[in-house]
Amino acid sequence: MSHDLPDRPAPTRRGFLQSAGAATGALTLGAAAPAVHPAPSPPGATAPQAPTAKTARPIALTVNGARHDLLVEPRVTLLDALREHAGLMGTKKGCDRGQCGACTVLVDGRRINSCLALAVMQDGRAITTIEGLGRPEALHPMQAAFIEHDAFQCGYCTPGQICSAVALVEEARAGQASAVTEDLRRPVALDEAEIRERMSGNLCRCGAYPHIVQAVRVVARIAPAA
Repeated sequence: MSHDLPDRPAPTRRGFLQSAGAATGALTLGAAAPAVHPAPSPPGATAPQAPTAKTARPIALTVNGARHDLLVEPRVTLLDALREHAGLMGTKKGCDRGQCGACTVLVDGRRINSCLALAVMQDGRAITTIEGLGRPEALHPMQAAFIEHDAFQCGYCTPGQICSAVALVEEARAGQASAVTEDLRRPVALDEAEIRERMSGNLCRCGAYPHIVQAVRVVARIAPAA
């Protein structure tokens, strides 16, 4: 048995707009309702404290043989500590993400991207920047090789390139392999492929890579100091 539904008027445009307007007004009134404030704290109660800012802490960085007593926040990178606190501007800030290698320095003889290292983590370690490798009257062999073989143009990436090159020569002499080392049973020979692979973390926008490789090969042939 079927049931007939009561006849309803067909919807009109005016009726739809009136319904929509009423719903919008109800929402607006609800949003404009006064906020409910929490009851005041009873007398003698301690008010909640806002989060405190990270406080600075003293650290001692040994940079190029000199001690630097600094006061830095825990979030300060080694790169910013060297440039803004210790006044050593030779280390450059490039990408600030560990991708270009312009900020490379040596920490305990190992190369790192100083933009990715926190300064507080280097407290008490020996740090060497481009300023500590040599002096104008007594250049480091790698610095002299970069000049002789024209291994830089604008020079912005050069401090990181030289620090990285110094470290890779020592890494190879210590027998550390790279991704292209073919025979781990033999001493590492720093040929062009090895140098390019080991320097791949240092970018040069000027494109001086062939000259950089040549400079590193020249220094790699120098016998290590006894």
